[in-house]
Amino acid sequence: MDGYLPSPNQSPWLPFESRRRARDEKREAVLRMAVQLFLEQGYHRTTLNDVAERLNITKPALYNYFGGKDQILFECWAIGNERVDDCINEIAAGGGTGLAKLRKLIVRYAEVMTTDYGKSLVRFDVRDLTEHNRKIVRTAKKKIDRAFRDYIADGIVDGSIRPCDAKLSAFAIAGSLNWIGHWFQPSGPVTAEAVAKEFAIRLTEGIAAKSMRKKAEKPPGKAKNRGEDQSEYHARTTPRAADQSERARNRLRRTPAQLARGR
Repeated sequence: MDGYLPSPNQSPWLPFESRRRARDEKREAVLRMAVQLFLEQGYHRTTLNDVAERLNITKPALYNYFGGKDQILFECWAIGNERVDDCINEIAAGGGTGLAKLRKLIVRYAEVMTTDYGKSLVRFDVRDLTEHNRKIVRTAKKKIDRAFRDYIADGIVDGSIRPCDAKLSAFAIAGSLNWIGHWFQPSGPVTAEAVAKEFAIRLTEGIAAKSMRKKAEKPPGKAKNRGEDQSEYHARTTPRAADQSERARNRLRRTPAQLARGR
């Protein structure tokens, strides 16, 4: 016996919401472990047995939550993309010059790229997904590219960005940011926040109008006390992460068709 005996008036079954929450938490645990292994070992070298062993469960148990390894891969990508999409929508709803919005997007996008789910946007091969999911990925990438181009174009119009080729500039900026997903290590000498701020300055100084190159926006120096920097960073990002986690759980309950429609 397991030592637990419900009272005579107590149902042995958990309430529906509690059961659903427990299931969502288990799905999230599978995704967190899978994305770590995919990044460490590579998608093709990682088996579902590897994921199950790390979680101390059986391989068949994984099929209670996912139909296969390619579905897990797509879910990891979808979480990373959702975070970028949130950044784009939040910045678009705010004010500011084109340059200011561009810098905000660079900071937020860079921060996402330092996370495991963010890295999944650039480290995994879209060819490993189904054709249906590949279309979703391609559409999402176009939206990200459009956001960078639009802010550059807006900046040219409002005078905060000097005349330039918005398409090529957007490609150069996005390419630099995507590479963060390949080299950034959380245990490295520079924090995610410092990387994001540095990139926001370096990637825009060549296109920013001279009047917009604020002296106050100096690249951050090396952190003297990494512990303090990290605690400040987590204090700022934890509420946002909690909100994203709740929306991720809602997204995990959607069907593939609903995901495709962006609902």
